[in-house]
Amino acid sequence: MVSIAPARYTHDLIKESGIFAVNVLSHEQIDLGKRFGFASGRRVDKFAGLDHTISTTGSPILSQAYAYFDAKLVDTFPAGDHTLFVGEVAAAKVLHPENRPLVFSKKDFF
Repeated sequence: MVSIAPARYTHDLIKESGIFAVNVLSHEQIDLGKRFGFASGRRVDKFAGLDHTISTTGSPILSQAYAYFDAKLVDTFPAGDHTLFVGEVAAAKVLHPENRPLVFSKKDFF
C-alpha cells in the first residue's frame, strides 16, 4: 500500500497504469530519497543517470536500492487528502542484504 496526494504526478501514473513499485532505499541513501521526494516528475526525469531496470509489471526498479516491492493495483481508497493504492505484490527482492534499510526521520528530509 502506498499513500499519494492526488496533486502528485505519481498519483495519476499509478491510477492510469494499474502498477507501482516501492524501492526501499538503504540507510546511506538519504540524498537519493530527496531526489525523488523534492522534485516533480512532471518537470524532471528522476531516473536520468541512475542504473535501473524495468520490472515484470513495467515499474522502474533502482539497482542500488536495498530492496523493492513490485505490485499490481487491486484497489483504491480515499483517505483524507490522499488516496491509498493497495497492490498485490507480483515480485519482491532484497537486492543488497549487506546494507540496512532507510528508516524515515523528519530531520533527514527537512
